[in-house]
Amino acid sequence: MSKQPIFCDDVNKPGGPFTHAVRAGDFVYLSGATPKRADGTPVEGDFVAQARATFDNLKTVAEAADASLDDAVRVGVYLRSMDNFQQMNALYSEYLGDRTTARTTLQADLPGFEIEIDAVLYTPSHEG
Repeated sequence: MSKQPIFCDDVNKPGGPFTHAVRAGDFVYLSGATPKRADGTPVEGDFVAQARATFDNLKTVAEAADASLDDAVRVGVYLRSMDNFQQMNALYSEYLGDRTTARTTLQADLPGFEIEIDAVLYTPSHEG
């Protein structure tokens, strides 16, 4: 099995020596998405605005890997404040459905934003 790095011009560039995602066999591993625009500027606004931008970025990277968030089997959510858990949960259901993934939600010391999300997608029908 080989691994294929995936880069996406429609979201901000990775902030270090990593790719937006990696395809390995039937799985796609999405790096943490944050609330930044493609040019790297942060999305301003309340938690919901930042969370929606983060989910949208994650969705965009999934699509760049010829997949979708419907293929998610595991998701990691990192919140600066657990006070935002209920709002995140509502958006999570909107983007990923109810009870279709394994998930971990942790409080994290995020640098300048309120949320980060990573995911693992299962795409056995992918030809590549």
